[in-house]
Amino acid sequence: MKIDGILKATLLGLSLAVSPIALTAQAENLRVVRQATESTLNVPMNRAVVVESDEPFAELSIANPAIADISSLSDRTIYVLGKSPGLTTLTLLDANGRLITNVNVRVASDISEFKERLRQILPGEKIEVRTANDGIVLSGVVSSTARLQRALDLAERYAEGRVSNLMSVGGIQQVMLKVRFAEMQRTVSKSLSSSLALSGSLFNGDVGVNGGNGTNVTSGAITNSLGGAVPANNENAGALLFGFNAGSTQVGLLLEALESKGVVRTLAEPNLVALSGQEAKFLAGGEYPVPISQDNGTITVEFKPFGIELNFIPRVVDKDLINLELEAAVSAIDPTNGFQFDNFQIDAFSRRETSTTVELRDGESFAIAGLLQDDFNDDNSQLPWLGDVPVLGALFRSASYQRNQTELVIIITAHLVSPVKGDVLALPTDRIKPPSEQDLFLFGRTAAGTRTPKQGAAGEVAKQDFSGSYGYVLD
Repeated sequence: MKIDGILKATLLGLSLAVSPIALTAQAENLRVVRQATESTLNVPMNRAVVVESDEPFAELSIANPAIADISSLSDRTIYVLGKSPGLTTLTLLDANGRLITNVNVRVASDISEFKERLRQILPGEKIEVRTANDGIVLSGVVSSTARLQRALDLAERYAEGRVSNLMSVGGIQQVMLKVRFAEMQRTVSKSLSSSLALSGSLFNGDVGVNGGNGTNVTSGAITNSLGGAVPANNENAGALLFGFNAGSTQVGLLLEALESKGVVRTLAEPNLVALSGQEAKFLAGGEYPVPISQDNGTITVEFKPFGIELNFIPRVVDKDLINLELEAAVSAIDPTNGFQFDNFQIDAFSRRETSTTVELRDGESFAIAGLLQDDFNDDNSQLPWLGDVPVLGALFRSASYQRNQTELVIIITAHLVSPVKGDVLALPTDRIKPPSEQDLFLFGRTAAGTRTPKQGAAGEVAKQDFSGSYGYVLD
């Protein structure tokens, strides 16, 4: 069978001018092959095709009228209307009843409009569209999972429930997540207290007056102060004791002062790789046993994880655009806030965590969490009335000042990654070699040599100078 050109299209327009069916059609010319079957004639469903034969026919028939309907416009022209998907046979006979030819008529869904919409919505994607019975088959390679889903959604509009997906996703579909936990804790504490001890016949014994910290309230403490000894229960960083005699009265004055400053720097940088759409988990730490009381009176143990935790689900949305569902936490055991329970000492946990969903491109970073906590505590204790006396009242007062600041930032960076050869990767153990006996015993070396990394996370750590100070001190 061969397709005629402009002439057949003109004949098609004249033939369909009186027909309400199929506003557009395609004219085909049948090449007569006696006692044989011609090539397949493709007819879109609910559309018509007009074909012409080189040899006049006297009779024609269709094997399955439910698939295609036919009518003769002349002794050389045939009108074929596609009704339902399927394959049937068109037979042409001459005036003597001899077979002119058999033509396979294939009726399928009209996908020309779908192909056009697919090119408009997803330009550049190598998607092949075919028909199978009354459905649509999609094959080829698309650049992302999101574009694959868009193609499927569009195909459902034209063949709902009859779409077969043979497409695959190309490109990089593995995501490496780099999370940096940076926390700085700064503390400063100051206190000043005074205690006064008196002894003499005027008081018929010893009298102790303190400024609120309770250092010289006991007789033993007063005796030690008057004897020139600093009390044993002194907890301050500095203490000054001096005394004098006023006639028969002995006076001892104890001044205690405390000033402490501290800085804690915490930095964790876990890295984890996962396939697009798959969950990945990471824990660098341990599990703490916690006793749990049951209804029958028994005690069971439940383990609570602590350390650096990271759970995330990456999805490559479009080429280098990544959607991240992320849960990150940093926790540590805090014995200071623990408690006693049924002869068990249970420690508490200090924990920093975040849970969020973000979108970013390959190599981009987000600061997904930040915390600035500033705690201030100012205490002033004194003896009633005496502490309110101007100037001299400072001897009967105790003041303390404490301030804590915590600053936490969590930054994430996502990268699209692909595997590499094993010899390209370096391990932390590769940088350290065990020392020989000569290095260890004669020179005191704990390692024979090191290979300092230049790139990657290990290279960033190697560049740091741990001999200096970090942070700043609060005033």
